[in-house]
Amino acid sequence: MEEIIINDHNKQECPPMHTAEHILNQTMGRMFGCPRSKSSHIERKKSKCDYLIAEAPTTEQIEEIQNRVNEAIQQNLTVTVSFVKRTEVPDSVDLSKLPGDASETLRLVSVGDYDICACAGTHVSNTSEIGTFKIISTDYADGKIRVRFKLES
Repeated sequence: MEEIIINDHNKQECPPMHTAEHILNQTMGRMFGCPRSKSSHIERKKSKCDYLIAEAPTTEQIEEIQNRVNEAIQQNLTVTVSFVKRTEVPDSVDLSKLPGDASETLRLVSVGDYDICACAGTHVSNTSEIGTFKIISTDYADGKIRVRFKLES
């Protein structure tokens, strides 16, 4: 069997926070039709993600984002990793953020049937390990919303 070599990852994430980012990315896409985060800064205590969307979400929509992320977390979804050739990646997986030197074999991370994406980061094995997702603040300017969030036990 061929040895699988994945590009080195540039940082160590907090697995619960990083997995919550995956769920947030999918939630934002489902609610606003936007791509995964344009940029993100994932840390243990608090994190932030930026999304390109046409207009500022309402207070009710912000609350709905938080509720949907927590609903997904509470489903106790299994987080799995698979290795596939680029030609076998499902059409729903966006590969536009891959580095230019990404290998022919990609690592896909699935959060149950809620989210799937190419990722070299660290994750929990089940969403029950994440805790409660809480949006701390948001701000919107020039077609971009920044969502700041934390996890509570």
